[in-house]
Amino acid sequence: MAEKTTIARPYAKAAFQEARGDKDLSRWSETLRAAGTAVSDPRVHELLGNPSVSGEDLAQFVMGVSGPALDEHGQNFFRMLAENHRLGYLPEISTLFDEYKDEAESVIDVTVTSAAPIDSAQQQALSKALERKLRRTVRLHCATDSTLIGGAILRAGDTVIDGSLLSRLKRIAFELTA
Repeated sequence: MAEKTTIARPYAKAAFQEARGDKDLSRWSETLRAAGTAVSDPRVHELLGNPSVSGEDLAQFVMGVSGPALDEHGQNFFRMLAENHRLGYLPEISTLFDEYKDEAESVIDVTVTSAAPIDSAQQQALSKALERKLRRTVRLHCATDSTLIGGAILRAGDTVIDGSLLSRLKRIAFELTA
């Protein structure tokens, strides 16, 4: 999977630079996401390797199903991907593009896994506290895991804050047996 990301990275950077220059990050993001979903379909994936289907036809197809129409630069981007046999990398290109977009807009996804469901008031309070701490806009994603017994685990990028009762108990058990 690292190989796909490595190949997709320069295309994602080029798309991001073009979209940023046009001040059109949202539309590019939506279009790339839709195109990535389209080429992930097994029926479409078969067409990508079919020598009887031209690159221009593939590019037109992907542009047709990918939602909001892009300007000439966007259309050329899809044509270039088709010429270079890179349309199959659109899911990875889309993911990387969204990472660059989030970084530019100072947005971060935070996943909170708690032992019990978190109500909306708690989510808002947690979101505000994390925004102050991280100095970024927070998109909060909540999940529950009863095996944590109590507390929560927060994941924001590479940062993990484990405040679960389960991890505390494991630490105590380790210290008692060490």
